[in-house]
Amino acid sequence: MLNNKTILITGGTGSFGHSFIPLTLEKYNPKKVIIYSRDEMKQWEMAQLFEGDERVRFFIGDVRDKDRLHRALDGVDYVVHAAATKIVPTAEYNPFECIKTNINGAMNIIDVAIDSEVQGVVALSTDKASSPINLYGATKLASDKLFIAGNSYSGIKPTKFSVVRYGNVMGSRGSIIPFFNSIKHEGILPITDTRMTRFMISLEQAVDLVWHAFDDMLGGEIYVKKIPSMNIVDLANTLAPDAKHEIVGIRPGEKLHEQMIGIEDAISTYSYEDYYKILPSINDWAHDPNRIKNGVKVAEDFVYESSSNVEWMSEDELKVWLKNNESKIGKI
Repeated sequence: MLNNKTILITGGTGSFGHSFIPLTLEKYNPKKVIIYSRDEMKQWEMAQLFEGDERVRFFIGDVRDKDRLHRALDGVDYVVHAAATKIVPTAEYNPFECIKTNINGAMNIIDVAIDSEVQGVVALSTDKASSPINLYGATKLASDKLFIAGNSYSGIKPTKFSVVRYGNVMGSRGSIIPFFNSIKHEGILPITDTRMTRFMISLEQAVDLVWHAFDDMLGGEIYVKKIPSMNIVDLANTLAPDAKHEIVGIRPGEKLHEQMIGIEDAISTYSYEDYYKILPSINDWAHDPNRIKNGVKVAEDFVYESSSNVEWMSEDELKVWLKNNESKIGKI
């Protein structure tokens, strides 16, 4: 699939890019992997990790800049769209900037990918796009809808668009595990709410879902990985068993539980061995057997939420993951 192909990843110096690039280079031996982002220092630091590998290229640019994207996507076969304004409070206090990146940027990617006759585009989404309650989630829902509609917008061009959706990645910068690790020596961990639950996904699982999307998609699908949940108190006890807990309350724009698939999407959602697939209602694609394949329709009242998940991560399982990934936590 990706063998001897040229792949471009927007926002490629982020957590996802740091895992996607080495894993893809090893598994598929692509012709070229282009990291497209606007932070020259992050690119310079990342370049040191791949020094001597002529397959890895760097391209300074912003998804808001359509002309620059035209130059960057020339000759590209596949695009992974990971660039986004993601921090919830940042989006709330800088709404115009968030919209320019997450919505206008998505439109630019779609237009330029079609013009450049890119074969496939997979856009990264978030749990916050399902029944959104903050601006970040709302912009990502709009972005998801744009990429799905892009399959009609492309006309006779060969470009296909799909989306993968997952929550915060375990151990990534700004997530709960490195945050708790950084303050556990103080003996007190802030707990928003003892009922709070979160999905637990590794970067490797997120990368695998993108690979699967490229291999499986006909265009318009939203892929959701089946992953375990964990209660915030259990997570805190695993990281710092002797620390006390201080209940601080839910922050503005934060949900008590993460949701990947809302009840409104159940009507067009299908279950597979290790993932769900939400099919679009437009163009009757939700009933297309070529898109459904061997999927099993979920119940009409189905909701994929961290609190009602059938799979849970135990403290012992988290301890094993922490031991195996100690060097990576909070670094990418």
